[in-house]
Amino acid sequence: MSLSHISALSPLDGRYAAKLSALRPIMSEQGYMHRRVQVEIAWFIALSDAGFEEFKPLSAGARAYLLGLVKNFSETDAEAIKEIEKTTNHDVKAVEYWIKSKFEARPELEKAAEFVHFACTSEDINNTSHALQLRVGRDMVVLPALDRIVLKLREMAHQYADVPMLSRTHGQTASPTTVGKEIANVVVRLQAAVERIANVKILGKMNGAVGNYNAHLSAWPEFDWEAFSKKVIESPEPNGLGLTFQPYSIQIEPHDYMAELFDAVARADTILIDLARDIWGYVSLGYFKQRLKAGEIGSSTMPHKVNPIDFENAEGNLGLANALLKHLSEKLPISRWQRDLTDSTVLRNIGVALGYATLAYTSLMTGLNKLELNEERLAEDLDNAWEVLAEPIQTVMRRYGVQGAYEKLKEVTRGKTVQAEDLHRLINGLEIPQADKDRLLAMTPGSYVGKAAELARRV
Repeated sequence: MSLSHISALSPLDGRYAAKLSALRPIMSEQGYMHRRVQVEIAWFIALSDAGFEEFKPLSAGARAYLLGLVKNFSETDAEAIKEIEKTTNHDVKAVEYWIKSKFEARPELEKAAEFVHFACTSEDINNTSHALQLRVGRDMVVLPALDRIVLKLREMAHQYADVPMLSRTHGQTASPTTVGKEIANVVVRLQAAVERIANVKILGKMNGAVGNYNAHLSAWPEFDWEAFSKKVIESPEPNGLGLTFQPYSIQIEPHDYMAELFDAVARADTILIDLARDIWGYVSLGYFKQRLKAGEIGSSTMPHKVNPIDFENAEGNLGLANALLKHLSEKLPISRWQRDLTDSTVLRNIGVALGYATLAYTSLMTGLNKLELNEERLAEDLDNAWEVLAEPIQTVMRRYGVQGAYEKLKEVTRGKTVQAEDLHRLINGLEIPQADKDRLLAMTPGSYVGKAAELARRV
């Protein structure tokens, strides 16, 4: 069976492949190879500038050629590396050999070929490559997708700031709010989660087999290899990697920053699961309608149905993402002694975890863009919930020291169908100032929203 969209084992590369085109070049095997080439080339060029008698600074032409290998890295190049790996059975060594093969007929580079991968352990290349993948994946795919959701929700919060809505605590009628305020709640939570994702420092180490620069110092004992490594890791691209230097490690970078990043993404995902479920519920109540899409079918037997499938898809894929992200954050910081290989195969699933999250963000945006508010249905629910005004009435009664205020309202409202007349009769009999009576008599479930509109506009 040939590999295609319908034979792919993962739906990310099958059914949903088109929706993940932005993430695939970054987080795929090809993307991983590309970053390995980038790290090897950056280290090689930096070595030429280190002042060693045995490795003179590279010419401008050689530098441009090497940086071109990175810039123009293609699927054909990745396939060539995979072909070498069939012989080496070692993916990092295959990258080294591929780079050296590109030195042929270039005497300047051929002479310096042994400085490719000089003093490096495989994990010096791998950890920085994963870091580059994560930085680009976060900055170019994950954060922009979340920013689009935040922007959409903010627009909705402002648009619906004044539209009253019946709250439901424990599934029961409760003090009214506005649609915009409920969406604003999510905006504030999600903004904070996005900031946590953006603020995680992406770390890298290049310090040898057990983190002590052993091999480096055996070649040049007097050279400050730690400072050199830090410069390569922290200098901006293309001369450096643009990461944050990790000074202490075993053979592998400890992955604590990865755990922090994955936990931060999972927190944003959890907030969005909460949103997806709430919107699903509001669609079920009729508070939102969904714009129809020509030719779309909601049920194979019930022609009338317009299902909230985008929110269901988002919820399901966010759950899958978080299951993987949780395992990544729990497993990756753990390594037996100075190195075991359990992290290697797990790290190859970073793209899968972010893929499910990215797919969910796309589905959620699609769903949000289909929503149309049904103000008539909102108003109908409010008009059938006069019991919610028991709260302001008894609160005003308490202000003026009316004894048993809570109990009196409980007797009139709890478990009963309450009409406006029932409350007005009670209000008119209260011994409170007339101005407060008038204010309570003018109140409706739709007007009893507190600062909701103001809060909604503030986000």
